[in-house]
Amino acid sequence: MTDIESLPLIKPDTKRRQYNRCISAAILFLLGSTVTIACLLFKTDQPLESPVVFKGRAVKGSKGAVAVEAEECSNVGVDILKQGGNAVDAAIASTLCIGVIDSFATGVYLGIGGGGFMLIRSPNGTFEFIDFRETAPDASTEDMFVRDPELAKIGALSVAIPGELRGLELAHKRHGKLSWNELFAPAIRIARNGFKATPLLEVRVKTEEVWMRKSTEWSDVYLPNGVAVKQGDIVKRPTLADTLEIIATKGADEFYQGDIAKSLVETIQAAGGIVTLEDFQSYQPVIRRTLSTYYNGRKVTTCSEPTSGPVLLSVLNLIERFQFKVEGLIGLNLHRFVEAFKFGYAFRTEMGDPDFVHNEERVDEMTTKDYASKIRQRITDDTTHEPLYYNPKFDHVEAHGTMHLSVVDENDGAVALTSTVNLVFGSHIMDAKTGIVLNDQMDDFSIPNTPNQFGLYPSEFNYVGPGKRPLSSITPTIIEKDNKLEIVIGGSGGSMIPTATLNGIINLLDYNKDIYSAVAAPRIHHQLLPNVAITEHGFDTRLEKELLLRNHTVFQLPALMCVSAVQAVRRLPDGSIEAASDPRKMGLAAAY
Repeated sequence: MTDIESLPLIKPDTKRRQYNRCISAAILFLLGSTVTIACLLFKTDQPLESPVVFKGRAVKGSKGAVAVEAEECSNVGVDILKQGGNAVDAAIASTLCIGVIDSFATGVYLGIGGGGFMLIRSPNGTFEFIDFRETAPDASTEDMFVRDPELAKIGALSVAIPGELRGLELAHKRHGKLSWNELFAPAIRIARNGFKATPLLEVRVKTEEVWMRKSTEWSDVYLPNGVAVKQGDIVKRPTLADTLEIIATKGADEFYQGDIAKSLVETIQAAGGIVTLEDFQSYQPVIRRTLSTYYNGRKVTTCSEPTSGPVLLSVLNLIERFQFKVEGLIGLNLHRFVEAFKFGYAFRTEMGDPDFVHNEERVDEMTTKDYASKIRQRITDDTTHEPLYYNPKFDHVEAHGTMHLSVVDENDGAVALTSTVNLVFGSHIMDAKTGIVLNDQMDDFSIPNTPNQFGLYPSEFNYVGPGKRPLSSITPTIIEKDNKLEIVIGGSGGSMIPTATLNGIINLLDYNKDIYSAVAAPRIHHQLLPNVAITEHGFDTRLEKELLLRNHTVFQLPALMCVSAVQAVRRLPDGSIEAASDPRKMGLAAAY
């Protein structure tokens, strides 16, 4: 079939190939060892090393389902659905829950100190995107981290204004059925009565133990009596439980205008921060436009900027004509997939907060079929290329850890929600009076600096500015077939979120995997800079060799090391529902 486009479209340039090999060799020389590779590829919190091999499973039901990275929180969401709540109610309750249990990974408790994005599908098929991303304090300046970039990662200057509670509040006011109080009850109970430490929490506390011991607030929770928590230990957060009860009773205003806000501001300023009470009082979430495309007959809807939803759509448009479903997962199609990633991440360098970066026309252009057709002509089937070939405007913006959940209710209302406090345990600041952990989201901004080895400067679109939201890799996604809900999917894992989500989508739609296999299968990632294709342990080595033949540099992660996790729910043609949580974070979904 000629329309599968199986022939090279551009003859490879010999000099370009030699240059690419030189760059790849230089990268490998610099990386040197597995540990160094991991640190360079993931300039984030360290890649999460799972302490055990965890075998998850798909769950099935007839009405609704919740997929989040902790089984207890998936169950919380389903319980809310059983009580008559809808997808938004379940998403709120599960988000509050996961913030209590997996506090190293998410943005709610370690949690209400962060922010995120929510994509909502109402039962009537309409969509809404709520942006509750954190914002920079009013006293922020473009060059505030130039002298010491580490201040953007840890400490009081790294704290942006949390948006989580205002976002959940807005979603509840517009779509919720159950009372605000009811949605907080499970998280309050878990925080007060305690939860069993997971293997992942044990690993994270062990990794962060040195600085935690220096703080009473942290050590009281995670190193009680001087001993780091281990798998199976009961972890209690009574101070946080008290705070949640106040918010459940008095509403989000208490967090943004009342005593909670005052306590947080005092803590931040005492540590040298610039956040003010006025910053908290003025924070508002934003309802933004959704974006969509069609992929082989299915409608794919996601969020606009400042998320990376446009990147996801651009990649799907690029690969659609290749018809992966016909040829299957062969080396050529994997190469094309990776090349589409590279063009997508080049596109990402032009994005930023739409309230400050007015490039809506450019984003719209780059998510069209016509634009994809032009770019597709630049994908050569026999070789990859150096980064400048893909025309990035600026250096890559690194992003960090997150939490994602996917929810579907019995009326096919759906939510894809991703939240974060950024790096592991956020800014490392826990407010003693409230138990709230504060984000370090200022690190997601670009810092004016010198160009990288390719002559690319940090993105001016993503420089710090008062009230500005940093660019995000988050890509909550909902897929419909024949105007009916089919798939709710999204991921966590910083800069790997778009590719992790795309791997899951292609596994489901093109490679006909069941939902658990689709999220659990070893994945491939490429973010253009560094110019390295990253595969997970267990990825087909024959396919990796096919990439090497096309001049890719390939690095396979060690066993048990993961950096992304996908959560997915699917409504099947017979009306039943299935869901799967990614085993990389030892999650289990729930359904009924």
